[in-house]
Amino acid sequence: MTLPSIEPPLLIDSHVHVWASDPAYPFAAGAQVPPGVDASAERLIRMMDGHGIARTVLIQVIHYRWDNRYLANVLKRYPGRFHGVARVDPADPAAPDHVDALTEQGFRGVRISPFASAESDWLGGPLMAPLWARCEALKVPMNVLTVPGRLPQIAALIDRHPDLAVVIDHMADTPPGRTDQIRDLLALARFPNVFVKISHLWSLSKQAFP
Repeated sequence: MTLPSIEPPLLIDSHVHVWASDPAYPFAAGAQVPPGVDASAERLIRMMDGHGIARTVLIQVIHYRWDNRYLANVLKRYPGRFHGVARVDPADPAAPDHVDALTEQGFRGVRISPFASAESDWLGGPLMAPLWARCEALKVPMNVLTVPGRLPQIAALIDRHPDLAVVIDHMADTPPGRTDQIRDLLALARFPNVFVKISHLWSLSKQAFP
């Protein structure tokens, strides 16, 4: 009896940043602690090949802010290896139109980063509705890098956009042991269109590798 062959699973890394010290793609003015070592797409491909990773989702790194040109160039050069998630300025009324343009460049998702400070109060402002609606219409997933205190506001937006896939990055930076904050994250399970990336497991482990 000949057993059917089993194809190995397709391994996809869902969250990696790339950047390069290239004058053609400068870091944004005022970027916090610009990286001193490059993490180029070519270096990543070598690592992927060495570990059997077929594809990777690239998230626009914060050092470039809203300038997605380096990542767009990477997606164009390596179409079979990468998908990209761009950043848009959520305080810019033209952000929905930027999503259209980025989608035409091959990006598959958008990321916003509402944190705890008043600088992120745009999350409850009038510009969110058109941005989320445009992403919903284009079927462009919304990636959200946020903190637990913002989750109720995020939940309200999710509730108004049931056909938009929403990805919560890094478990909303929920600290271990804070059951009150974990509760807000777990409450998002009521939405079938929400996905949570489990991150930083190495930092939470009580045992050393392996």
